[in-house]
Amino acid sequence: MEKRNVEIVVISDVHLGTYGCHAKELLKYLKSIKPKTLILNGDIIDIWQFSKRYWPETHMKILRKLMKFVVEGVNVYYLTGNHDELLRKFADMHLGSFHLQNKLILELDGKKAWFFHGDIFDVTMQHSKWLAKLGAIGYDSLILLNSVVNWCLKLFGREKMSFSKKIKAKFKDAVKFINRFEETAAELAIENGYQYVVCGHIHQPEKRNILANEGEVMYLNSGDWIENLTALEYNQGNWEIFKYEAKNFVKDEVEQGELSDGEDLHGKLDVNILLQKIKLEIA
Repeated sequence: MEKRNVEIVVISDVHLGTYGCHAKELLKYLKSIKPKTLILNGDIIDIWQFSKRYWPETHMKILRKLMKFVVEGVNVYYLTGNHDELLRKFADMHLGSFHLQNKLILELDGKKAWFFHGDIFDVTMQHSKWLAKLGAIGYDSLILLNSVVNWCLKLFGREKMSFSKKIKAKFKDAVKFINRFEETAAELAIENGYQYVVCGHIHQPEKRNILANEGEVMYLNSGDWIENLTALEYNQGNWEIFKYEAKNFVKDEVEQGELSDGEDLHGKLDVNILLQKIKLEIA
């Protein structure tokens, strides 16, 4: 598959280390693009639920692919989220083209874009972190159960379903929370003079203009790689939501072990080559 050139790619809420993570699909997507800038907008690694007992090879391949982007000179910004909040103590660390930050402001074709995960708007996160963590475990269990059910449905030729989406749709409070989240982000962006505000956190891909009393802003959310399998792409002044579709990735490069510069016969990134190239970047 020929790689697509993309100016900016934003992904969030990958939750590596959990059963619900679609690492295989994400790896196919990452192998299909040549980004100039890659923004990882929080919750890439799920430190809350990290366990030595569950860390598949595909999850490690995601990290290797991200490191390979850094080696190739791609600007990679890792913005911390709530599930990887332990990294916040290392914020403002820069290593070659890799940047670990809590937020990011970029100027895109004369317009200012504000990137951050979005958990600062979550009241549960601020006042009852234990409840949020309990909810995360419950969500992951629901996704695991959902995958089993969908496997059975596929076996009988039935259409897949999403438990969490059905639950969210039935509870008005969930819909209100999402709407309020988007409005709050937009209001703060307008107040600070930004034309774009880009978040993650709520696993709800979105692209829409929000009008407030003080002005207008484009609100964007990159969704997740648990259920929606989405990313944001910016090219020539336009933002688009990318939605992963299996039919568009017929050639399974992940399973065939496609090799590239700096990888050995097992598809693993050679650490020595990585360190050498990082030294060159710093120099």
